[in-house]
Amino acid sequence: MTIEEMREKKKEMGYSYEQIAELAGLPVGTVQKVLGGFTKSPRYATLQALQKVFLNGKSELPGPVDSQTARYPCAQERLMGDGIAEPLAEYVPEEGRGAFRLPKRQGDYTLEDYLSLPDDHRVELIDGVIYDMASPTLIHQAIGSRVWRGFTDYIGAHNGSCMAFTAPVDVQLDCDDKTIVQPDVLIVCDYTKFREGRVYGAPELVVEILSPSTKRKDRTLKMTKYKRAEVREYWMIDPDYKRIYVYEFEKSEAYKIYDFKDMVPVGIYGGDCVVDFAQIYEEIRILYNMT
Repeated sequence: MTIEEMREKKKEMGYSYEQIAELAGLPVGTVQKVLGGFTKSPRYATLQALQKVFLNGKSELPGPVDSQTARYPCAQERLMGDGIAEPLAEYVPEEGRGAFRLPKRQGDYTLEDYLSLPDDHRVELIDGVIYDMASPTLIHQAIGSRVWRGFTDYIGAHNGSCMAFTAPVDVQLDCDDKTIVQPDVLIVCDYTKFREGRVYGAPELVVEILSPSTKRKDRTLKMTKYKRAEVREYWMIDPDYKRIYVYEFEKSEAYKIYDFKDMVPVGIYGGDCVVDFAQIYEEIRILYNMT
């Protein structure tokens, strides 16, 4: 029996994940991940246990049927090297037993799908398309944390009303259910944008630290999204070339280029706040020497 057939049986019989888990003798989380498509290679024993539940077709279930759990969770994606996720046409579990097709295609995903993904599966949702968020490198993390510290130190020293954050923070950029981004660093000054544990609308400033897999997306798609959403200032930091590209969208279409020897002014603070990239580079130089 394929996983797709199991999901159809689950829907027909009205089984909840809890009921299936009890009948199969499996943890609820395991059942959710296998039938939801989150587990790429389910164990053969797990598949056998699930198959027995649906083939037996028991009518006496342990407890009432929970209809809300009989819906499809978000499908697992295969995420490609350039940061663009492609729907996986079919998935064959270990030992070649069974296959299923995904219920959705790129462009059709929503906030509900995004929130149904496992917590350890970090992605972004842009215009209904799911993009991979690969784990950051040490250099990436070191730069992001120090830029955040520069912002936070300035805000604290001036009793500022804004707050700076580092990823992962969900930003519902367009205030719709088709786009959720996770900037590397951001500043939010309008506290009414804090809703349900995420930022609803455009931050004042966004920083993205470029990586080979996300560089194209950050330079084109996300930059366009940030500008249209009325983000006031956008920084792109390129660790490989040691450059910082600064866009002040509210002032000009042009951008300024700085390097890791410069003091970079923060436009939303009129240049009064600066981030010392020479100091940042000195602090993390050892990481470059190790690569």
